[in-house]
Amino acid sequence: MSNRIKKKFEKNGKKLITFITGGDPDLDTNFEILKIAINNVDILEIGMPFSDPMADGPIIQESSVRSIDKGTKIGDIFDLVKKLRNLNSEIPIILMGYYNSIFNLGIENFISKCASAGVDGLIIVDLQPEEDTELHTQAKEKNIDLIRLITPTTDQDRLNTI
Repeated sequence: MSNRIKKKFEKNGKKLITFITGGDPDLDTNFEILKIAINNVDILEIGMPFSDPMADGPIIQESSVRSIDKGTKIGDIFDLVKKLRNLNSEIPIILMGYYNSIFNLGIENFISKCASAGVDGLIIVDLQPEEDTELHTQAKEKNIDLIRLITPTTDQDRLNTI
């Protein structure tokens, strides 16, 4: 577990984790929103906008569309994280998105950029544990957590795999 995430969960009490799509409604406004968030939440989850976010509901889908329509690229998300890290070195930052964005950039390149920017964790909603070995290994080498999702209906066998 990344040091910042682990440190946050070692403290007793409830945690507020906030999700904000990177670049929504535009990069400048988004950065202003994120600046407020980093000092008022326990963990910040930033969405990497994706053109077909089918695992998300309509609100997150619409935020991705707005961000992409304004020209947000994955490099912009890394830049946002770097700027936030300069303002707050303690808050855990997690990127959430889809594997195609990572695959297109290249796993090694993506993980390197995450580490350089100060990313603590990744949630990749469309990547199954049976297929995440390379990403998991490289992320772990850089002390970046690969956070897998479960559902309330996940059975015990699947839970053990995840």
